[in-house]
Amino acid sequence: MRVESECGGSADVRAALLRLRRTSGLPVAFGGLRYGTGRYRISELTGARTAALHGLAVRHGNGLGGKAAVLTRPFAVTDYHASAVISHEYDAAVAAEGLYSVLAVPVVVRRRVRGVLYGALRRPVQLGDRPLSAAMEAARELEQALLLQDEAQRLLSVARQPAAADPAAWEEVREAHGDLRALAQRVADPVLRHELLAACGRLAAASAPGRGRTGDGPGRTAGGPGRLDGPVLAPREVDVLAYVASGATNAATADRLGLRPETVKSYLRSAMRKLGVHSRLQAVVAARRAGLLP
Repeated sequence: MRVESECGGSADVRAALLRLRRTSGLPVAFGGLRYGTGRYRISELTGARTAALHGLAVRHGNGLGGKAAVLTRPFAVTDYHASAVISHEYDAAVAAEGLYSVLAVPVVVRRRVRGVLYGALRRPVQLGDRPLSAAMEAARELEQALLLQDEAQRLLSVARQPAAADPAAWEEVREAHGDLRALAQRVADPVLRHELLAACGRLAAASAPGRGRTGDGPGRTAGGPGRLDGPVLAPREVDVLAYVASGATNAATADRLGLRPETVKSYLRSAMRKLGVHSRLQAVVAARRAGLLP
């Protein structure tokens, strides 16, 4: 039997909880992602006085978070211990932390619950619209981060496919290379970001002269793998060239990288100067020969 679990994401969960606590006014926030089938593990806490909730495995349907996951909508109780609308498997951990008013918001990505975020008070007070809205916004922020990680993992899987015998597949890998570089700048998880940039370096090195299309040699750019000889380009210069190589206009490249078109032009001119060329096409060819692009 295959056991499903979330990998990474701890930095994104913590960022969402800090946002929830800051914008809601609630002193305690905690939560985590899916862990196994029908379970969500509490992996991050902020404002907690004890470790009672840390590592708690919440089952789908059980307790406040489990009910929110089943309903796929926020749910709150004024007095957790006295509530008749939730089950009470986790009362001991909640009591140990001294919590009463608690809300839970499911994190739903592509119609699938991927985690649960909680906010809480240490007194029985009815929670108003402000904390609920803040929790929902924090959940949406985490949903976007998880979508980003999903896309990064998809592109990594494309990049790892052998493409030497299929020119069309190699073009797909080149497109994935550009997307991977753009995503790496937006990924909060440092481990995943490092893996993305390392994959970019392997792709670029694989196409360098004398390496063939399946090599796994070194290379050099500022902040990432590239060749041991030849020009050194700044990471953003390589990002721009990766999209130019795919045929993107300056405007399209700027939109994809979150830059202004004038900034893209500046990076392109700088890369051309370092490569000793005078056109976009020459820059792409020179970068591929130098092992900076696949």
